[in-house]
Amino acid sequence: MIPLPLAARVQGLDGIQRILVIKLGALGDFIQALGPMQAIRKFHRGAFVALLTTAPFAGLARDSALFDEIWIDERAPAYRVLPWLRLARWLRRGRFDRVYDLQTSRRTGWYFFLMHGLYPLARPEWSGVAPFCSHPHANPGRDSMHTVDRQAEQLRMAGIARVGPPDLSFLAADIRRFDLPERFVLLVPGGAVHRPEKRWPAESYAALAAALAARGTAAVVIGAESERALGEAIVGACPEARNLAGRTSLAEVAELARRAVASIGNDTGPMHLIAGVGCPSVVLFSAASDPSLCAPRGKWVRVFRRASLPELGVAEVAAAVPLEVAQAARSQP
Repeated sequence: MIPLPLAARVQGLDGIQRILVIKLGALGDFIQALGPMQAIRKFHRGAFVALLTTAPFAGLARDSALFDEIWIDERAPAYRVLPWLRLARWLRRGRFDRVYDLQTSRRTGWYFFLMHGLYPLARPEWSGVAPFCSHPHANPGRDSMHTVDRQAEQLRMAGIARVGPPDLSFLAADIRRFDLPERFVLLVPGGAVHRPEKRWPAESYAALAAALAARGTAAVVIGAESERALGEAIVGACPEARNLAGRTSLAEVAELARRAVASIGNDTGPMHLIAGVGCPSVVLFSAASDPSLCAPRGKWVRVFRRASLPELGVAEVAAAVPLEVAQAARSQP
């Protein structure tokens, strides 16, 4: 577990309220939690606010400038005693006055008891679902709520009345190095390797790229380094497309989304970022996930769902975002 110091770090100053936010991942969940995190930061103005997260999201958290300290949770299995002891020591030495558990998992429920064990008077205030916590999200139907609505209600029950959508303006980058055409659509054909059922076939994305090219709009593929070959396969079938998989930071993805006419992609983390900056987006869901619980939220989002994504036709997806309508949507204030 490694503390990541920030320039704004404040420690050891008596009288300053100490707040801990817990959010471990994944990317889409973390993006959706930025709205609640920003609301927490605003509500606890002047407080020391720390974040407990996992390594992949430390940079994003640092760039947000919301936190005075960021700690990495190794998410060690139960049999690895030393990481758990280090975590317990950090949680107790943090002397936190209030904790916002935005992960609300069984694992983070254990952290509630790690802080001060069986001594309830020594425990901090806690917003979440841990047994006996001071500010429980007391809604038995919480598991059937969309993530955004669930976290907003959780914070309302803890006294934070308003939670807005995430402000992603801090994710900014110069994308001139990509030398992209004036009109392009982002394609996000990847996703979790262990969830192939959540991916629309690569050949369908290639046919979609060709359909876009016929309409005078380039397709730009983005994704992780592990998805570079997927992008190359799409470009191989449609030479007019561009493959940026493995070449973009999150800030560059956000900037690309601000420039793009529209985006089309699977139920995967980058689509939450793309939709969150206002890019008109079509998101493709299979039976493997439920859009009513986790679909990206944004200014202009349309969801397609099929039991099996190969059943979804290219023509149907191509017609889902008329490019002129998408362009008009981008021009609205």
